[in-house]
Amino acid sequence: MSWKKVWNFIWNDNSIWSWLLNVVIAFVLIKFILYPGLGLILSTSHPLVAVVSSSMEQPQGFDHFWKEQNQTYENLGITLADFDTYPFKHGFNRGDIMVLKGKPIAEIELGETMVFFANIEYPIIHRVVKKTFDNGAYYIQTKGDNNYKSIEAGPSNEMKIPENRIIGVAVAKIPYIGLIKVWSADAFNYLRGKK
Repeated sequence: MSWKKVWNFIWNDNSIWSWLLNVVIAFVLIKFILYPGLGLILSTSHPLVAVVSSSMEQPQGFDHFWKEQNQTYENLGITLADFDTYPFKHGFNRGDIMVLKGKPIAEIELGETMVFFANIEYPIIHRVVKKTFDNGAYYIQTKGDNNYKSIEAGPSNEMKIPENRIIGVAVAKIPYIGLIKVWSADAFNYLRGKK
């Protein structure tokens, strides 16, 4: 078979086999070229992540969120004026896709949203609320905007996150594109009996 026939089959043929081959080619290009290429450019193993929980949502808007949570943040030394300067001040929603960039822990700033491994099924993305330096190393504490406090126990502990658990910080948001992944994961978990 000549390259011209192969090219014609891939791009011009309307058969189910051509369509299936196009799906396979798209999957291979995204999985093995685009995603790793983005990871290399953005210095992270996970350049794109889907938000799978509602822990960063502010369902009734920022003003209501701040009225409910201002004391929690002020106890951490974070004022409304500080929060107004934070990236993703209004949080984000379940199903959003977040674009991540790798960043050394020493350069991560308060208010940034950070993805970290939590020893559960998926990484967690929460806002940086505290940064400490202890025994020659930095540690980060995070909190979800929709959570009233940081998770203190279990595999999701976010009180003292070391650099080796950090995947990256969010630099951009693509709204709701990740819902397909979220719905697929929900369906899979339902079939496995987890919900």
